[in-house]
Amino acid sequence: MFNVTQGYYGSIGLNSFGYPVNASGATAISYENCLKYCGAGQEPFQWTVFSQQFSSWLLPWLALISQTPFGSNDKLINLEAIVLTVGSPTLGAYSLALTALNGRWIASLFGAYRYPNVRSAVRVLSSLQQSPLRINEDGGLLACLIVLPENDEWWDELVVWIDYTYTWSISAATSIAWVAIAYVFTVVDSFGTGDIVNNFQLIGQGVGSLWLWLIPIVVGWLQISPKCDSIRLRMAVERANGIAHVVKGSSDTVLATAVSGDRAIYLDFSSRDALRVDERSTAPIYNYARFLPWMQAVEKVSYAYSAASRNAQQHKPVNPLVDWVEAERGQTVQRENRIGNSTEISHYCGALFFEEDAPRKRWGLSYASPRMLIASGLALMLQWGTTGAAIVVAWFTPTRGLGCRSSSYLAYGILSTVAWFLLIVSSILSHYVVSFESVNGKQRRISQVYVARMLAILLRRIGKFTASINAIWIVVLCMFQFTNFYDTCYCNSSVLGLGSSAYNVIILVKDDLSSMRFAWSCGVGLAGGTAAIFIIFINLLINPTLPE
Repeated sequence: MFNVTQGYYGSIGLNSFGYPVNASGATAISYENCLKYCGAGQEPFQWTVFSQQFSSWLLPWLALISQTPFGSNDKLINLEAIVLTVGSPTLGAYSLALTALNGRWIASLFGAYRYPNVRSAVRVLSSLQQSPLRINEDGGLLACLIVLPENDEWWDELVVWIDYTYTWSISAATSIAWVAIAYVFTVVDSFGTGDIVNNFQLIGQGVGSLWLWLIPIVVGWLQISPKCDSIRLRMAVERANGIAHVVKGSSDTVLATAVSGDRAIYLDFSSRDALRVDERSTAPIYNYARFLPWMQAVEKVSYAYSAASRNAQQHKPVNPLVDWVEAERGQTVQRENRIGNSTEISHYCGALFFEEDAPRKRWGLSYASPRMLIASGLALMLQWGTTGAAIVVAWFTPTRGLGCRSSSYLAYGILSTVAWFLLIVSSILSHYVVSFESVNGKQRRISQVYVARMLAILLRRIGKFTASINAIWIVVLCMFQFTNFYDTCYCNSSVLGLGSSAYNVIILVKDDLSSMRFAWSCGVGLAGGTAAIFIIFINLLINPTLPE
């Protein structure tokens, strides 16, 4: 730059905004002169700068990834869950928001019912969001599970067996606190004049903002405490099903194990259908794939409880030939009102099924759209609030404009959103195919259903591949940020955005420092504010009031 200010390259130079000025007051040179006199290569790698920036801006975030919940007993699937979370924070935030919304929805849905074990049903069904939940209504199995007083123990025991928590621990709290404190200290320290003047292109303000989505996702999952241990979930449901009762004959109550191997509520981990791979993976990030099947299962239970509750409120016992017995103090429905044969019990829980309700029961889509839209809005807000903050930081760091760093952040956000969109569309198509085949049988596949099946599998694989590439991309580009890889004439001149008018700012003046500090402050505020809003929304949604 000394040669420029001395006029060795001509009497005209550029200021920090790319306007021509006298060479003695120049702070920048044109992209052409940068190539001509400095070359197209990058600046030499500096280990001291790399180690300091890497350990301050990136390493804490990589360590915090370990606090995201997994659950599968397959290490490869757990690794895939990590990759999907890093490669598509949109998907991770969507699954988290959807889980919180589901918990509130099911508590509200069952809140109007007055029948034994409603509270336990809400807790059980909400806890099984991370599993391939299936409901079997054949032979009155579900009706018996709800109506028979012998099955009160089934609900109570299952609540106890799945009532374990993946929640706050000393290590988790310490990791989150360490990352948050390190981020704040590093941000404050980065505003020091010396660092900005000497290494303003290497400071990782953008990197810190880009990864800030990880804190609300980790905190959110820890607060929700998802039940995602596949072995523990399987054992809990199987143990509970071992004490389930059904009616055999006129009114004889026996253990379901003495009649058949079918159960009203079970987990389908054994299915090998390629269409439902993500449903069987108990990591919470796959809740996006389980959402529609889980809601369909919940609605089946809800319909049965609704019918039983309505009949109980009208003082109708299961056996229509006996009189209603008033409940004793502290009981919802007296035991004598819940006894009958298989046909009576099935009818008792199915009186409210009308023909027009069949599509809703079959597809399970009656309440899906609002929650999907809200979860999508929250996820996109978190993704683009943090990514947008990183873009703002890079954009307004001289040379101002779209450059290598800001375009890299933009690409990360776009690929994350694309992966999320593909996987959501895949889950909708999968549910359509499964719902059709459950009614018509797999042997009656029609052409559009077969196409939907193949398309769902293809979109899921493309979405996962996109997220995987994006996860590798974000880690590599952050490493590049600190290795001088981007410290070239092309990147420092913001050629992508400025084109033929590109120039390279070399010296920062007082106004440059002020405007850059302001942009960095806005970036930190945008990322931090977005993360805070997301955490607040999740806290408003979780821990809803359960039915009595």
